[in-house]
Amino acid sequence: MDPKLLPFYPRFTLSRPMPRSRLRATAAWSRVVALALYGAPLAAWAQEAPSTPVPLRASPQLSETIPAAARAHLPIFVSGEHMWGETDERTVVEGAAQLRRGDTVIHADRLEYTAPDDLAHATGQVRINRAGNVYEGSELQLHVDAFDGFFNDARYQFLANGAHGEATRVDFLDRDRAVVHDATYTTCTREDFAGWQPDWIIRAERIDIDQVEEVGTAHNGVLEFKGVPILPVPYISFPLSDKRKSGLLPPTVGLDSVNGFEYSQPYYWNIAPNRDATLEAALIAKRGVRAGGEFRYLEPTYRGRILGDVLPSDRLRDRTRWSYTLEHNTNFDSPLGGIGIGLNIRRVSDDNYWRDLGRGTQSDTQRLLPADALVTWGSGDQHVMLRTLKWQTLQDPLAPIVPPYDRLPQLQYRYVPSQLGLGLDASVELDTTHFHSDRSLTLQPNAQRSYALAQISRPFLWPAGFVTPRLQLHATDYQFDTPIANGARSASRALPTFSIDSGLVFERDARFFSRDFVQTLEPRAFYTYTPYRDQHLLPVYDTAANDFNFATIYTENAYGGQDRIADNNLLTLGLTTRLLDPDTGAEAARFGVAQRVRFSNQDVTLPGEPVVQDRLSDLMVGAALNWTPQWGFNSTVQFNPKTRRSIRSTVGARYQPAPFHVVSAAYRFQRDSSEQVDIGWQWPLADLWGLAAQTQPPSETHAGALREGRWYGVGRLNYSLHDRKLVDTVVGLEYDSCCWIGRVVLERLQNSLVTSNTRLLFQIEFVGFSRLSLGSNPLTSLRQNIPGYRTLGDTPTVPSRFSNYD
Repeated sequence: MDPKLLPFYPRFTLSRPMPRSRLRATAAWSRVVALALYGAPLAAWAQEAPSTPVPLRASPQLSETIPAAARAHLPIFVSGEHMWGETDERTVVEGAAQLRRGDTVIHADRLEYTAPDDLAHATGQVRINRAGNVYEGSELQLHVDAFDGFFNDARYQFLANGAHGEATRVDFLDRDRAVVHDATYTTCTREDFAGWQPDWIIRAERIDIDQVEEVGTAHNGVLEFKGVPILPVPYISFPLSDKRKSGLLPPTVGLDSVNGFEYSQPYYWNIAPNRDATLEAALIAKRGVRAGGEFRYLEPTYRGRILGDVLPSDRLRDRTRWSYTLEHNTNFDSPLGGIGIGLNIRRVSDDNYWRDLGRGTQSDTQRLLPADALVTWGSGDQHVMLRTLKWQTLQDPLAPIVPPYDRLPQLQYRYVPSQLGLGLDASVELDTTHFHSDRSLTLQPNAQRSYALAQISRPFLWPAGFVTPRLQLHATDYQFDTPIANGARSASRALPTFSIDSGLVFERDARFFSRDFVQTLEPRAFYTYTPYRDQHLLPVYDTAANDFNFATIYTENAYGGQDRIADNNLLTLGLTTRLLDPDTGAEAARFGVAQRVRFSNQDVTLPGEPVVQDRLSDLMVGAALNWTPQWGFNSTVQFNPKTRRSIRSTVGARYQPAPFHVVSAAYRFQRDSSEQVDIGWQWPLADLWGLAAQTQPPSETHAGALREGRWYGVGRLNYSLHDRKLVDTVVGLEYDSCCWIGRVVLERLQNSLVTSNTRLLFQIEFVGFSRLSLGSNPLTSLRQNIPGYRTLGDTPTVPSRFSNYD
């Protein structure tokens, strides 16, 4: 039903309940009257039942942009207190004058419009609103459709980013371009009091505005902060929206306990919609000048990035330092099948690079750097992979690392038939790999290892449970470059494995703490058997013990990799109960327990490990609570029933009631090894002082405006109870003043067993002028170290022209 017709329909006011017969008659009469008044268009509505919902449809009249073809036919409406003129020639309006055409509205004290020239001349208090962008001034002359003309003594405000300023004159070149003379520009929200001044402002001889590219360019200007000129800007461009834009990014100023004073200035280059680059120059007082950059590309069938930096002459190390990273992934179809190519190469100049010049991110502090290249092929049920992997190991004399084996190369074939029939699942995997490393460090020979792994299973699935028997056959062959302990230069092994996995699911309605739930009870039993084969002479190339957790306790092998296949005759029993929301299915709570029962010893172990003789394994106990979206809790305990003590425990919790409000805490314990407490947070300080009611809470729709003038505390503390000291520390303050964001972060990170590096980082971002850099500090440190951290100034929504509609 058209909402514009609603005022014309008969309305009834019932003072007492109407009999159903009269109610039916009244409804029928109202449809007859409506049909008589409005004719055939309402006939369909008259036939519908009164309860039929009216479907909602998006109206084309609410589009953000008016098509060019439609714009040429838009009518012009004028109104005001007094009006005179000649038809189709000239119209003069005085007193509250208004001209409207499409998304353009002109208000003035006096307005004269000449139709043949499509020219509007407005004087007095003139205001023009075009698609949400507002200009105000004393005199306007404008060709309305072409939107070219000028505005004297103008003030302006842009919809996309809230930027505003003043100018002696604005020249409109067309609908999307303008030139602002003797201009100011800022994104600071104007306050309604005498003497207000923005925190930051650009004063320029000329500013060019391009709404298509969403870019502003200032000529012969200066940047002022708190009334103090801080940076001359002879020529600089800046974004008019959140669209990617080439230009300077916020610099970082820091003090480092090893490197001294640091200044880093990144520049963002928006090459194309699918390519960009970030160039960075840094001055490190005690080392020298460092230069680097990152190039990213994205295509329909491939993507990647290239990073690199160089310090030509490090005065502390007396050498040139460098690093580079190459990442590339390609996937495309061919007549022979799908082909994929992947590259991941990382290299640095020396062993100390991660300690001296690492920037606190996980990728910068790794000591094992890959050079990984692979080619894959897939067609139907078959997959082939060819891979080469060579490691660079960064050694620390106090904590040396045994280098992992290079794979030069690895060839793997997988066949997973999708239609076997009888409900069977099967797979075959063939692999041959040449393992190579420094024998003086690994103390074992290099080898060519080939294996075949075949398995078949038959899942039986029911709504209340499942049973899955599986049979595996694993055959391995080794060819060594030097003899092993028994003098042999080759070895082989073949082993079958049988397992059966089963479980039941019981459900019932339950109610806890005044909430309705569906409670499940899920017992599970997993049995596996692998006979014993002596493997103690076989070298270890890619094998390690699986972590003992709820994911690995229901697996056939205690080891990951192909060099050890544990002899098992054991049964794993587990029980899980969950509380599910009956409407959404969301999990509010989960509790689980699992334990292995071993019927015989496990004699196959890794070098240095004892034979496993315990009939009962450690007990795994876990819990997770997500009672409300704001609270999260999880805990896992590995308990030894023989000693009645926990071997390993992890307890974590997170409270996140709103955006930019997050506190997380974790306790990690491993007996005779480590015990740590980890706390991270991002929180408005006003909430801590009891002033939350005086400031508006953050909002997802326009976060920047509602967090105006707020201080935030951010940080992460990792404390070792075993060593009685802080291992890693990141603490800082952030200030959001609606149009600029400041950050001060103190970072102290452990970079070896006995040494650490301390840095003090500063950063100021002018919102709407300089944009955030994904790789600049201290943001990198905050994102890396604080779980749930969110960057201030996020504005997830783009404002609509109807949000500032006249």
